[in-house]
Amino acid sequence: MSQKLHNLLTTALVLSEQFQTTLDTTPPTQNNTTAADGVQTADPLIILSNSAKSLRAQVTKLSLLAITAPFTPSAISTCLASVNDSVMPSMVTAALLLTPGEYTKAFSTEARILVKTGLKEFAILVQEITNTAEKLDPSFPSKSGESSKDAENKKKELSKQEKDVITSQTGRVWDVCDTITTLVSQGVVGHVAKRVQQWHDLVKDAISELEEWDPEDEDDGGFEELMGSDDDDDESNTENEDDDDDEKDVEALQTQKKSLLRALKPIAQIYPAIVTNRVKKGGLTANNPQQIAKLESLTANLQSIPDHVDEAAGSLYEHNLDDCVKYLKLAKTTAEKTIDLVVFPLGEQQQEDKFTVWSRTWRKVMGDVISDVQK
Repeated sequence: MSQKLHNLLTTALVLSEQFQTTLDTTPPTQNNTTAADGVQTADPLIILSNSAKSLRAQVTKLSLLAITAPFTPSAISTCLASVNDSVMPSMVTAALLLTPGEYTKAFSTEARILVKTGLKEFAILVQEITNTAEKLDPSFPSKSGESSKDAENKKKELSKQEKDVITSQTGRVWDVCDTITTLVSQGVVGHVAKRVQQWHDLVKDAISELEEWDPEDEDDGGFEELMGSDDDDDESNTENEDDDDDEKDVEALQTQKKSLLRALKPIAQIYPAIVTNRVKKGGLTANNPQQIAKLESLTANLQSIPDHVDEAAGSLYEHNLDDCVKYLKLAKTTAEKTIDLVVFPLGEQQQEDKFTVWSRTWRKVMGDVISDVQK
């Protein structure tokens, strides 16, 4: 029986490595070709969720069996056989079936990364169980150089520290399995909504930082003032002129700041509006290639807006008003393109709804506030 356990442990490590390589080297296809050929296939999301739950259950049993005396190779072998024969192949298959064309590139990539991480963490646990078998099972194949007397004197039970290593690693596998289950429960819609909220937070953070910034707090002439000058009388008039110029600069920056904030706030408003009216309630259907393609464009635009906003604010901090206006216009243009993509619901019927009406109001407001920005 110990030889069987040894073989199963070795197989688990080999399979984990091979499956990780498969996930790394198999390029994602745009669509599920099997389904496209008319063959009914199981939902890969269900397969992924079920296999993650099964892995979690099996590693729980494995860890308990490994740390509880007496050490029982037969029970551990049963759990390992299930993972090797069913759980790992199912997880990898499900990850490969979650194609970008049907589930978005981000969702597909996330699933692959999580499955690969789960395989890595499971392999580490398997190695710890292998170490445990070598310590506790007298009939387990000995390491090179170990005498029969050493085998007879093997421990009867693991120390607390050794048990903690196994339980800690089991917890890491649990975390990955739970994350996979959460990803599946969110689905494409929930995953997209979560990412959009993250980008919205970035825009809000930039706005908050801009609101707290005060151009009058900046002092570019501190070094000269500290050093003093021997020609104070001769330069007094020049300094007065410089002070006047500084006041004008500060006034210009304050005006630009107010105009920029007025323009950025409606840009930030498109995020919750799109999530509520289009991502969650806009007729979005998973496995619909046309809708997924539009969703890819939508998320690409929403992801790029925070970069433009940061550049606009950063240019203002550097007193570069021209670049500030340039990046603000980029943010505005990208926001308008985003609105255009989802001006109607994502379903088949192109009918106006409250979001369509809201988008017209938004455009008018955006046009008014952008004209206030200094050119």
